[in-house]
Amino acid sequence: LLTGSAIATAWKLRMAALLGAGVAAMLVANRGIWLGIVMLCGAVAIGTLAWTGHGAMDEAAIGWVHLVADILHLIASGAWAGALLGLILLVSRPAARVDAAHLQRTHRALHGFGATGTIVVGTIVVTGLVNAWLLIGPSNVVTLGATLYGRLLLAKLVLFGPMLGLALLNRFRLTPSLERSIAAADRRGALRTLRLSLAIESASIVTILALVAWLGTLEPPASAM
Repeated sequence: LLTGSAIATAWKLRMAALLGAGVAAMLVANRGIWLGIVMLCGAVAIGTLAWTGHGAMDEAAIGWVHLVADILHLIASGAWAGALLGLILLVSRPAARVDAAHLQRTHRALHGFGATGTIVVGTIVVTGLVNAWLLIGPSNVVTLGATLYGRLLLAKLVLFGPMLGLALLNRFRLTPSLERSIAAADRRGALRTLRLSLAIESASIVTILALVAWLGTLEPPASAM
C-alpha cells in the first residue's frame, strides 16, 4: 500500500482538503456550516498522513486493516489535540475579562466534549492496540524494551496513561466543580484547577507527538522479522 503514486495521491488530497477548509472559512457565512466543513476537511487532511507512515507498510487484507486503524488513530488524536487547544483558549482568558457568560460558555464546551471525548479516547485506545499488534508482533512483546523503538513506544504509553487520567478528572470532577463555582459566583477559583490540568495534558500531548515523529523514522520490530 506504500507506493509513490499512493503517497502522491494522498498529498494531493491533503492539499485539496486544506484548501477547501481555507475557502470555507473565508466564504461560508453560516458559522455552523463552515465549522463542519473545516472539521471534515481537517479530518481528511490528517487521515492522509497515514500513507506516509508505518500504517501503509503491510500488504493485502492486513494492510487495509492497518491503514484504516492508522487513519482513525490519526483523526482521533487530532480531534483530542484540537479540543485541548480550544479549551485552553477558553480557560486562559485574563481574570479581568472572565464574566458569568464566559464561565457558562466554558462549562458548555467542557460538558459538550464529554460524550465526544469518550468516543475519541476509545478510538485512540482500540486503534492504538491494533497498530501496536501489527508493528511490534506478538513474539516481540517481551523484548520490547531492548530496542529504541520499543523504549520510545513505552515512553509514549507512560505519558498517555496520565493524560487519560487527567481527561477523566476533567470530565467527572473539574467540570462539575466549575458548575458549582458558577453557581457560587466564584469567578476567580472556577478556572484555576482546570488551567493546570489542561496545561499538563497539553504538555503531554506535545511530547507524545514528538515521540511519534521519532518513532516514524525507526523500523518497527515486526518489519525486522
